[in-house]
Amino acid sequence: MIPIPEAFSARYAQARVKFLEAAATAGTRIASQNHPLPGRDGEVLAMDTALDGDEQSDRLLIVSSACHGVEGYCGSGVQVFALHDAEWRARAREAGVAVLYIHALNPYGFSHLRRVTHENVDLNRNFPDFSQPLPVNEGYRRVHELLLPAAWPPDAANQAAVQTLIEREGLPLWQAAVSGGQYEFADGLFFGGQAPTWSHRTLRAVLAQHGGRAQQVAWIDLHTGLGPSGVGERIYAGRDDAAAVARARRWWGDEVTSIYDGSSTSALLTGLMWNAIYDAAPQAQFTGIALEYGTEPIPEIIDALRGDHWLALHPEAPAELAAQIKARLLRAFYTDTDAWKGQIVSQARQALFQAVDGLAQGAGSPA
Repeated sequence: MIPIPEAFSARYAQARVKFLEAAATAGTRIASQNHPLPGRDGEVLAMDTALDGDEQSDRLLIVSSACHGVEGYCGSGVQVFALHDAEWRARAREAGVAVLYIHALNPYGFSHLRRVTHENVDLNRNFPDFSQPLPVNEGYRRVHELLLPAAWPPDAANQAAVQTLIEREGLPLWQAAVSGGQYEFADGLFFGGQAPTWSHRTLRAVLAQHGGRAQQVAWIDLHTGLGPSGVGERIYAGRDDAAAVARARRWWGDEVTSIYDGSSTSALLTGLMWNAIYDAAPQAQFTGIALEYGTEPIPEIIDALRGDHWLALHPEAPAELAAQIKARLLRAFYTDTDAWKGQIVSQARQALFQAVDGLAQGAGSPA
């Protein structure tokens, strides 16, 4: 086991090296799918995987990071620490659980300090059925122009208009309109895309490779940006299935929330990433959570994202302003203190042990 702060990194390139070194030292089976574009420092970008345990096991736990790129600073640290954690790894092996670490689902966003992919797509809204008409977000239509003003920081009129809207309709409705997912404004926030992204296609290939034999699959997807600072909300991740929600609460505790019953700090979302597991492992019983760690209040998170999207549309922005926007975005999704990192790892470690204990109970066990 290593000191917790040493598991975290200040750059994507450093995080990738730490992950690959930890995975190699642990004797895992490593594979890398290279991204077509370079990182912000010219480095190679990749979705890296490390399989720890018996590849023939019928029990698979997936631990993934950086679905939303900049959130990878947190998720990567959890993964690196876990690969150095001998007690945790021994418990998974004893239970016959293979653990698949997917490092940097969205390596472009991780490296370039963006939440979205290089296509400006929110990966966790990019899994609708593209053969059908895409969902329409009427709420987002009303706020798109407010979210992306002509100048940054927003002028007094824009700030007043946003505040008036929040006061009139309430913060939850503002959050839902902005973050629920939209498929109409390609330059906008929380854009789900018009087709599968590189990260979408690559993840499906990884899941198909590793999920075909499993009878039970668990998934812990690591996120940041919602809730009280340092608190890891366990949000049910999967289809609207009462039995699966009940099973998640049996494994991870009654505090598991759900976007379907309104108990989560997250709004109801569309095009969710874990839809892919049902195609990759249709034979398996699936139980998943998003482990969502709080950083700053929701209005600050949304404003940080607004600034970053504005910057993407205005590459001519002064360097000083661009640096301020990027620093604000990083703070919104990663609290760079030892105390916060300690909270993150301790809660993730508990969730990992709980997932293995749940999988060890056997497929088909009552919810």
